[in-house]
Amino acid sequence: QVQLVESGGGLVQAGDSLRLSCAASGRTFSTNAMGWFRQTPGKEREFVAHITWSGGMIYYADSVKGRFTISRDNAKNTVYLQMNSLKPEDTDVYYCAARRYFRGSHYFVTAYDYWGQGTQVNVSS
Repeated sequence: QVQLVESGGGLVQAGDSLRLSCAASGRTFSTNAMGWFRQTPGKEREFVAHITWSGGMIYYADSVKGRFTISRDNAKNTVYLQMNSLKPEDTDVYYCAARRYFRGSHYFVTAYDYWGQGTQVNVSS
């Protein structure tokens, strides 16, 4: 099993920055890549960013490209999401996820095996 714990969410104003962290523990060696997703209540969880533990296969949703940066620190088993130029529409619960295999597209929630509990990000206008 792998446990994921997100942190770093909060309330900010439009244009501000936040950095989310996702600390992984347990059988992290069984995972190959990490992703960030976000979700508004009543809507489907949507892809935000993806990275492998080796630092490759970095992908972003079009809506965050150029503003968000995903990175990882293997020594700390932690993945980060640096969010700059935040907009009110970035308000969501942000989840990190881990995948064991490269089956299916990184874009879909079904490609991931483990999920964190989420951290709330609120961006005021």
